[in-house]
Amino acid sequence: MAKQDSPVPSMTGFGADEGRHGTVAWRWDIRSVNGKGLDVRLRLAPGHEALEPRLRERIGARLTRGNVSISLNVARDGGGTELSINEAALGQLMAIAERLSARGNFAPLSVDGLLALRGVIEVGEGAEDQAAIEARHAAMLASFERALDQLVESRRAEGRRLGPVIEEHLASISSLVETIAASPARSPEAIRARLKEQVARLLETGAPLDETRLHQEAAMLAVKADVEEELQRLRAHVSAARELMAGGKPAGRRLDFLAQEFNREANTTCSKANDIETTRAGLALKAVIEQMREQIQNIE
Repeated sequence: MAKQDSPVPSMTGFGADEGRHGTVAWRWDIRSVNGKGLDVRLRLAPGHEALEPRLRERIGARLTRGNVSISLNVARDGGGTELSINEAALGQLMAIAERLSARGNFAPLSVDGLLALRGVIEVGEGAEDQAAIEARHAAMLASFERALDQLVESRRAEGRRLGPVIEEHLASISSLVETIAASPARSPEAIRARLKEQVARLLETGAPLDETRLHQEAAMLAVKADVEEELQRLRAHVSAARELMAGGKPAGRRLDFLAQEFNREANTTCSKANDIETTRAGLALKAVIEQMREQIQNIE
């Protein structure tokens, strides 16, 4: 079994952290699942949208693939929050309501209806100055880094769990490859026996034999039985997959490509099979490769 001191990370993980600065408390939650690329979605508490570029920068520096969801929940002690009306937005909404009322039977909007519309009421931070806001944001970002550390470690832990599973599949592939390589049907004696049987059948029909045609058929039969190149490539793919799994770096895309190559060689081997045992081993090979490919989808 390949040694896994530094396993490749998974794309599945979770991290969280809580913090407080003055009258403001918060909680970060970060979740990631499988994804073809890196897709980051944020749900930040009102008034903290300025953090988004810095959050995306930190995520991009630590992760390369996965669908990542980030949420920030903020709670303030009494007196720390001020509500204000967005006069511009309110004026525009009132003008639209008046035009609609003039066109027909539209009931006028009530005050509570207007205030309930998104963007009319804004959440402010009281009399907090810019220096205090920056200090709190710095504390929030440090807290986010701790949550991100947890996420990264969680993905590594999942990678450590996936490593033995994928190695088990690679070992099965190696075993099946050697089973096919040792098949008696691939021996020259077996090929001659099959050719002799086919010639005997032709003689029974009384049909004249074309020696040139006979030699062509013999050559075609030998080529059909020869899967040595496919077996050599499968062995090389197993070695390459083990190196990637032990590398400790994101390798999901390359492993996925290797899985496609595994499947290509398995299909060719099955198409060339000329005996039951090789056909069975080839079909088992395809099944194991598909199971491995499903696990590889979790690798970053």
